Amino acid sequence: MQMMGAKIVIECLLEQGVDTVFGYPGGNIINVYDAMYDYRDKIRHVLTSHEQGAAHAADGYARATGKVGVVMATSGPGATNLVTGIATAYMDSVPLVAITCGVSLPMLGKDNFQEVDITGVTMPITKHNFIVKSTQEVASTIRRAFEIAREGRKGPVLVDIPKDITAGVAEFEPYKPPLRALHKFSRNQSIICASELIEQAERPVIYAGGGVVQSNACDELYQFAKLIDAPVALSSMALGAFPVQDEHYLGLMGMHGTKLSSFAVSECDLLIAVGARFSDRAIGSPKGFAKQARIIHIDIDPAEINKTVVVDHSIIGNAKEVLASLCEMTSRCFHPDWMETISKVRSQFSMDMPKIEIANPQEIIESIWAASDEKTTLVTDVGQHQMWAWQYYP
Repeated sequence: MQMMGAKIVIECLLEQGVDTVFGYPGGNIINVYDAMYDYRDKIRHVLTSHEQGAAHAADGYARATGKVGVVMATSGPGATNLVTGIATAYMDSVPLVAITCGVSLPMLGKDNFQEVDITGVTMPITKHNFIVKSTQEVASTIRRAFEIAREGRKGPVLVDIPKDITAGVAEFEPYKPPLRALHKFSRNQSIICASELIEQAERPVIYAGGGVVQSNACDELYQFAKLIDAPVALSSMALGAFPVQDEHYLGLMGMHGTKLSSFAVSECDLLIAVGARFSDRAIGSPKGFAKQARIIHIDIDPAEINKTVVVDHSIIGNAKEVLASLCEMTSRCFHPDWMETISKVRSQFSMDMPKIEIANPQEIIESIWAASDEKTTLVTDVGQHQMWAWQYYP
């Protein structure tokens, strides 16, 4: 059917299962907003007071729901206001699609009113970005943007559509995205090698990062830790991925983490990093990190392997799929001496703070937790209070 470019944008969002969009309108994106008004019973638009707020909101929505966050902004300063939110999503591997609408095609490159090369600006902080040059390309570009945002290591994608392209008319054919099948590693040689290293270890530790949460691999992480009898330390991006009352839980890893996790990493003979990027906040100096251990790195992004820490073995793949395969291929392990050592050190390095006449940070954070239910979402800014939340909000 023949359809206006702006309407094609909204139809493609519906194809992708989008039900919420964050944004702030402007002149060059007004055609898309006009089209979205006709779909107001299917797509909720959240109007923010500033485009940066819209980008952060879309990022938070993606983290909380597991869906691709969608943000819209107009040309020039509207588009550049998205940059900090896009960069946040890029650093934390959050799936996001930003749709901006720039000046009309004949005006590109002529320094017209509110013209900014937003694809050039965002090139270092997006997985990919596009300028749509014809109305016929709108549907295929939007669909590809969502594929890129979701596939592999997730992240943000920007699509810039000139205003005259949104006003143009093109043939539109509805499309249903195929369901993604889980990949089975089964007896892949890299899985076999990792299983052998795990079975040889006497003091294993699992270091889990945000990739565990992104791939919905919390159950697999728990099963794997129990199977190989290994304590688990989490990066800040993975907090919530492992039950805190479990004897295998070490707490937050790194400079703001627990002494117990630092001890375990220093003393282990095998470190299994899952979906983690070896951030400086988590490992400190690479030269002194896990000096006694062999290291296995599981990550979906090949560029992460040996980027910060040189490892002994790596597996490239989705954390959920790799952990499931390792659970199938690895024999049951027991490390009673290691776990007894962990238990003794845990009792020495208590996180309890001394009681004082006025409420201390620990008591305040723990009181918030006690008043919360299981569905509570905790959000922090960055600073001392964030570290208190990491440490004292179970």
